[in-house]
Amino acid sequence: MRRERILIIDDDPDIRDVLDLSLSEHYTVLAASNGKEGLEMVKAKNPDLIITDYNMPVMNGAEFCRQLRRDILLRHLPVIMLTGKGETRDMVTGIESGADDYLVKPFEPETLVARIKMILKRTSRSLDANPLSHLPGNTSIMDELQGRIDSDKPFAVGYVDLDKFKVYNDKYGFEHGDEVIRALARILVEASQQFCGAEAFVGHIGGDDFVFICDDDKADRVSQSVIDAFDKLSPSFYKDDDRQAGFISGVDRQGNPIKAGLVSVSIGIVSNANQRITHVAQIGEIGAELKKFAKSMGKSNFQRDQRKG
Repeated sequence: MRRERILIIDDDPDIRDVLDLSLSEHYTVLAASNGKEGLEMVKAKNPDLIITDYNMPVMNGAEFCRQLRRDILLRHLPVIMLTGKGETRDMVTGIESGADDYLVKPFEPETLVARIKMILKRTSRSLDANPLSHLPGNTSIMDELQGRIDSDKPFAVGYVDLDKFKVYNDKYGFEHGDEVIRALARILVEASQQFCGAEAFVGHIGGDDFVFICDDDKADRVSQSVIDAFDKLSPSFYKDDDRQAGFISGVDRQGNPIKAGLVSVSIGIVSNANQRITHVAQIGEIGAELKKFAKSMGKSNFQRDQRKG
């Protein structure tokens, strides 16, 4: 069973040691000494919950929370803020900054463990998110698609998939494969936000399948930006000899030997601009056809549905 990861952010090494001792029996404990270092560790280690002190150098707990909540991939993470006794204003500021709960120091370790269990349980129930990318999962995707259909406004859905990924996963292992998937997730979020702003939606269907939803007139720019960014990053996923060769050897899904080029990305764009879309399943059917066609190109590309009616 996977052990949940708790990130402790505190500039006092004694406090970090006490918290580590209190929590390590139940959780995998990570540590950082200030908010800036904590943000870097959040992106690298994907903790399940964060415990942060309020008063710290470089970046305090309140600013850490504000920065965390601005990132669509990280804003879901629960945060417990630690404050000194009698520092009421710090507690209020911490909650206003985005902390989910707070504890006043000193506190009983049993109280902290109980709070953590409660928050993690509540988060797992309320959060429909893919555990790898932390992007919204299928329930949220379906709700978002239905909302766009009901609005009767022009929209586009980009179905995104990695190519040659199975061969890469077989050779480099799931841990490296997960890194590729997380990289694609962040590229999708950044491109969607760049061109679509707050109205952008990015979801993770599962595995290496994603969707983004935006205004129809912005979908092509999002797709091209994703392709450019991913193709630029793709060589870095490989060892030097594979990168120089430009391919790796493996087997396809039927067990046949193949030489697969570097991982690329295919996108199929479904739009209601030129046809009436009345239900979510219709979007999925068209998207699957387009993505299959895009994957047949052998390189990163996007294909838009040209049908009208």
